[in-house]
Amino acid sequence: MNPYTYPAGEPRFSLRLDAKARSWSRYAVDFPLALPRSYYGEGNTVRGELYRPVRNGNGSLAILVHGWGDRILIPCRMLARYLAANGIAAYVPFLIFHSSRMPAVMKAKGYGLSPEEWWEGYQTSVIEMRQVVEWAKNPDKPAYRKVSIIGVSLGGIVAAIAMGAEKRLDAGVFIDAGGNYETPAWRHSIQAGGSEIDYRQAREQYAAYLAQVREQGFADVAAPKRSYLTDPLTFAADIGRRPVMMINARWDEMIPKSATLDMWEALGRPPINWYPAAHASIWLFYPLISRRILEFLRNNHTIQVQS
Repeated sequence: MNPYTYPAGEPRFSLRLDAKARSWSRYAVDFPLALPRSYYGEGNTVRGELYRPVRNGNGSLAILVHGWGDRILIPCRMLARYLAANGIAAYVPFLIFHSSRMPAVMKAKGYGLSPEEWWEGYQTSVIEMRQVVEWAKNPDKPAYRKVSIIGVSLGGIVAAIAMGAEKRLDAGVFIDAGGNYETPAWRHSIQAGGSEIDYRQAREQYAAYLAQVREQGFADVAAPKRSYLTDPLTFAADIGRRPVMMINARWDEMIPKSATLDMWEALGRPPINWYPAAHASIWLFYPLISRRILEFLRNNHTIQVQS
């Protein structure tokens, strides 16, 4: 029942040095997608950037998952360089939602993707993150001892699902994200003239499903609706009590505060940092955010700093 599994095989990662700075080296990375799509074309080759510390590396890797589009790569790259300068390798993937990989048929639609395209995009992205973890923690020749995942906005959804599906991830940071996204959608349907009875039944159905997931794990429970499998709240129980931190904008116009608080409660009320900002302007606080992330990783022993 787990839609985020993929055929086993030796990770075939190609790394090519393409930039050097005083404290980090950057490598262009590519590898074949384990579950290719017929219409993805060149998008079936996964691409990204790996930032490695020049010295004093501590055997840890952070995967930095961007949100929709291209511009959100800017803070991810900044954070990757910052972490590498502090001894933590960082991998920045280009998701299928990035222009360099998105098929033309999807690119023309923008946010108006079909439910099937959204589903395949999330499924593909989560499987890619699992492939990175498999490469990083290859039991025959592990590249890193500890691997964390940090997701921004849409990337926060991918990161939460990946952490639920991939037990080898050691910690997670979710930025501008939440869970239980269907509740605001249901409320909107009521405001648009939908049935109050349908609204209550939908909430009860999802609550019953989550109760089963808490008992058995998401992989052993059939989801009544496929959208449940792209909602971070579904995966909170499988994330368990691994270290998690949330970073959110107090006036986020994209993510309802209720969605953030629902996810926070389901995760056991982990550390949460609120900034006086909207969804995109949260990056005005980048210096504070980057330091909090580094501190979080160190405090939770995700990385062991060498003297």
